[in-house]
Amino acid sequence: MANNNRKPGSGIWTYRSLLNNPDLSVDFNSLEFGRANLKIDIAESGALTGKIYDTGWELELKGSIQYGNPATLWFQGKGIVSGAPWVYDYLCYLVPQIPNGVDQVPALAGSVTRAIPHPDGNGGTSPAGVVASFYAVLQPDSK
Repeated sequence: MANNNRKPGSGIWTYRSLLNNPDLSVDFNSLEFGRANLKIDIAESGALTGKIYDTGWELELKGSIQYGNPATLWFQGKGIVSGAPWVYDYLCYLVPQIPNGVDQVPALAGSVTRAIPHPDGNGGTSPAGVVASFYAVLQPDSK
């Protein structure tokens, strides 16, 4: 059901992140860093809570929003995934409505950084400090 009283930035978003590789010849599918659902709740105070999740894992989110043009969201996701701690930092902007845009879907655009290393699921380690770009679009039931 639609929520017309929702704070800008709140809702359930479809999240996708991509490695920042400038080589145009690299196959687009090999750039995928992550995909998930991103649930954001923003309080009147500007405090941000929620979770980023997919099947079998989730990270709890804490952060804040600073309203402006564009609005800036900063949050950190923490959780235990397959027995190991995961921590990611996110900084993004609420994309403003584009003049003369047609059927523009609310979107977030920003960067995600792996704050601590964690197992990569193949016997290795995903190192800390890796930065990827991400975007997220508001799911239709969240409007």
